[in-house]
Amino acid sequence: MLTIGSRGSQLALAQSRWVKQQIIGRYPQTRVEIRVIRTSADRDQKTSIRSGSATGVFVKEIEDALMAGEIDLAVHSMKDVPTRIPDELHIEAIPPREDPRDALISSVPLADLRDLPQHAVIGTGSVRRQAQLLALRPDLRVRDIRGNVDTRIGKLQSGEYSAIVLACAGLNRLGLQDKISLPLEITSMLPAPGQGALALEIRKDDKATASFISDLNHWETAVAVRAEREFLRAIGGGCNSPIAVHACPVDGMIRIEGLAAAPDGSRTVRAAVSAVREAAESSAGALAEKILQSGGREILDAHRQSQ
Repeated sequence: MLTIGSRGSQLALAQSRWVKQQIIGRYPQTRVEIRVIRTSADRDQKTSIRSGSATGVFVKEIEDALMAGEIDLAVHSMKDVPTRIPDELHIEAIPPREDPRDALISSVPLADLRDLPQHAVIGTGSVRRQAQLLALRPDLRVRDIRGNVDTRIGKLQSGEYSAIVLACAGLNRLGLQDKISLPLEITSMLPAPGQGALALEIRKDDKATASFISDLNHWETAVAVRAEREFLRAIGGGCNSPIAVHACPVDGMIRIEGLAAAPDGSRTVRAAVSAVREAAESSAGALAEKILQSGGREILDAHRQSQ
């Protein structure tokens, strides 16, 4: 029997159920149980996830349960996992990635970001999304938003916002792709590191659990996501930093594009590099350093001081 630890949100449970189905499909005699664990983010619905203390709030309690042996496997959204995880733990598998793009959900049809009315109120809890939206449309008014997907859509429908920004991956996994008014292309809106990917985390010494999930690892996704996480580590950012990165295979190489942007959209430093797969992580680190030296360091220092 395997016990999966998961947050209790609909999206987290959908992700954990998918992993459960994959394990049972491969090993039909295995019993798999999902245990809901309340995280700091679930208990505190008032503190903004933009807060400087927000790092790890979606995963800490689940990792604690994993280290205590209360669960065998943790299923996380990769973008919620800090670059530094406890020494006792290991990300054993990264399954195939869902759509990494962000999406606008609007109360009116949209063919382009320009179709939003002047001074439209946009809901997002992400300073990364805010920075890139304001770089494209400085007139927009960005307001914080909390809650699960249904709660956020409800706030849009009640008229609190003109539009909200969510990840395409989460909407797809919940069967809510019809809610997407406008997918935001990578060329205009770089995603968070690891966006659209899952992290299957176990104890390092748990060879038994590893044997059940190791073949869920998708090598191409893992190479790209590890490069993105190395960019995040090298640039010194976190889930509440105005930075973004996306890595993907192109013509046998890995293309990595990253940015740092002022939260008000007034300044953006963006650059890209291509590397052979074996050098993807080191190239991502070099890209981060290039962005820091090109003005990214000043942007990130100013952001930290404002928190």
